[in-house]
Amino acid sequence: MAIVLSVDVMGGDHGINVTVPACLKFLHENVNVHLILVGDRDAIYKQIGTNLSTYSDRIEVIHTTQVVEMDEVPQSAMRNKKDSSMRVAINQIKEGKAHAIVSAGNTGALMAISRYVLRTMEGIDRPAIAKILPTITGEVCMLDLGANIECSPEHLLQFGVMGSQLMSAVTKKHAPSVGILNIGTEEIKGHENIKKAFELLKNSGLNFYGNVEGDDINKGTVDVIVCDGFTGNVALKTIEGVAKMIGFLIKESFTRNILSKIIGLIAFPVIKRVKSKLDSRKYNGAILLGLNGLVIKSHGGADDVGFYYALEQAYSEVNDGVLPLLEEYLRTHKHILQKEESKKELREFKDLSML
Repeated sequence: MAIVLSVDVMGGDHGINVTVPACLKFLHENVNVHLILVGDRDAIYKQIGTNLSTYSDRIEVIHTTQVVEMDEVPQSAMRNKKDSSMRVAINQIKEGKAHAIVSAGNTGALMAISRYVLRTMEGIDRPAIAKILPTITGEVCMLDLGANIECSPEHLLQFGVMGSQLMSAVTKKHAPSVGILNIGTEEIKGHENIKKAFELLKNSGLNFYGNVEGDDINKGTVDVIVCDGFTGNVALKTIEGVAKMIGFLIKESFTRNILSKIIGLIAFPVIKRVKSKLDSRKYNGAILLGLNGLVIKSHGGADDVGFYYALEQAYSEVNDGVLPLLEEYLRTHKHILQKEESKKELREFKDLSML
């Protein structure tokens, strides 16, 4: 059976000029994929060009009249953009026409609309942005990376459960190790929410390692790192910045003078391999975890290579059965989950559901 991906081709800083070429390359590389391209029909067909005859049996185009702008307030997108490429692309999952949706659009709007249309899984209060990052020893799943600025201990427990099941599906590990990001490894460190979350995770039945620090992220100390969205987003952007700095320093060092250029030519295969490993485009694509559907967020500034890898992320998570595994775990482990949805948050979400 073909895997069907719904694509918001209008989203992102570069929109259709990046998304459609990435989609065409993805179709070329993956014969078991069907893509639903959602956006301005005429613009889409213009970008597809002569490739239409090659992929006509694996491409469906759905025309929409609106686009969610990158700086648009999420509530505005919810109220006024019901025929946006983002909203209609998400609807394809709800209607059972697609297995996952990929968008490089406005993160806040994508989260709000996805949460309204798809709802959260039973036992989960808030979706989290989860991303799998490279480490010295392999990979680590980190969440939340920006969806929830403030989190209760119960939310952090839920993130641990979701991250553990995601890594179990991706790496096939029976019990991935889970750590909570803190300012020290001792149990006494951190603010009250972190300390309470530590206790919840310790008694959850997960393979809980304990507290981890910032330098543990890329060491590969644990398989899953739990944190609030503020901390996670700062950590992620720091990692991306350091990777760019290393790339710059390597280039600068080997182009400084004639001798360094000669050494650079000799070391070129090694330099190329290092640059490839540091290429953040290969790790583009984060999952909005905790929804009744797979929603993949591409970096807004991604080029066609980066967006290609976001599509690959969506394909892999469908293929790995991430959602069924998480659903089954939540169904059989209801006793470990503790929900704490504030009245204010419930009221705000009720207001959104009226749109």
